[in-house]
Amino acid sequence: MVTQTTVSSPKAATAASAATALPDHFEAFADARKLSFIKAKEFKESGGRLAGYLCSFAPLEALDAGGLAAVGLCGTSNETVPDAETVLPKNLCPLIKSTYGFALTQKCPFTYFSDIIIGETTCDGKKKMYELLADLKPVYVLQLPQGQQRPYAAEIWKKELELFIAEIEQRFAVQIDDAALRQAATRRNRLRQALVELYALQQATPPMMSGVEIMTTILQGAFSFDIEEYTEKLQALVAEKRAAYAAGQRPVAASARRILLTGCPSGGLVQKVGMAIEENGGVIVCLDDCMGERTNRLMVDDQAEDICQAISDRYLEIHCAVMSPNATRQDNLLELIKRYQVDGVIELVLQACHPFNIESAHISTLLEQHDIPYMKLETDYSPSDSGQLQTRIAAFIETLAQ
Repeated sequence: MVTQTTVSSPKAATAASAATALPDHFEAFADARKLSFIKAKEFKESGGRLAGYLCSFAPLEALDAGGLAAVGLCGTSNETVPDAETVLPKNLCPLIKSTYGFALTQKCPFTYFSDIIIGETTCDGKKKMYELLADLKPVYVLQLPQGQQRPYAAEIWKKELELFIAEIEQRFAVQIDDAALRQAATRRNRLRQALVELYALQQATPPMMSGVEIMTTILQGAFSFDIEEYTEKLQALVAEKRAAYAAGQRPVAASARRILLTGCPSGGLVQKVGMAIEENGGVIVCLDDCMGERTNRLMVDDQAEDICQAISDRYLEIHCAVMSPNATRQDNLLELIKRYQVDGVIELVLQACHPFNIESAHISTLLEQHDIPYMKLETDYSPSDSGQLQTRIAAFIETLAQ
């Protein structure tokens, strides 16, 4: 018999039972954080259910079909890293430490009010952290294949999706049928298409938006409880930017060097790296990470006869460094460089992220072969290396202008 990977503990069950109580230290929070806690609390009190997820491999259609609102939980701040390091090793990926730290300190409203957190066996650090996170919150871990090319990989991942659906049905007393999954896939496709159209604004010369503005918009959307509302906001934003551009507005200088960001998730590096690029003569025209076009361009075939297979196939196709081999990422990168008329590539590697750090050797060689300027930045969420990064980024962009 195949069993589901559900991880929980008495402590997590107690936390779940106090579903709408605010943290004891709520009054110490800043106003913006208080508002987020109140928003999540009101959502729960109105009957809403929250599912937190930490990776683009999480099959969101299953959560949507089960009536749960999916919110991203990846920590992207150095704020709670010292707290996390009282439990986790210091030489661990900052995203993992930040995520755990926000759960441990009860400072993230979406983690705090989550009815379930969805994990996945991507990197070793994450999957072991989930075992500790399960002491704080109910956690379900998806067992991801380590590669995409074995004939049985698709079969394994579909079975994981089926087990996941069964878990949601049992835990929340709901029924998820093919019609609900198909409707969810159609809605998610609309959202992904809206994101792709947002990214496409940057193909213009000069681009229609600041890259930092796009990154910020996407980060804010990860905390939306209503995907229809978020989709409509994106569509309105795209229409607004296109109209302004047609009317002659040029928010980005024509001289700005066109930068593609690739590598680890860039969410926690908007200020330290994103703003440094755009303050030093560059503009981010393409995000080639798990929050960018590389992932959102992948759609579910919502007309497929086997909708469960179609959903699992879509997620298994994601080009992440945890997959071995991962040559599709290289092909995709070259295509994006051409389509977005990229002047230079900056690869972001979070400290102790071994999959992307090792894979950067292939990326560097590939871009050297195609005579495309490339720079690798290895960093974390702390401000300690901000000055050094500013200097390196400014020097790199200056070489592109020559």
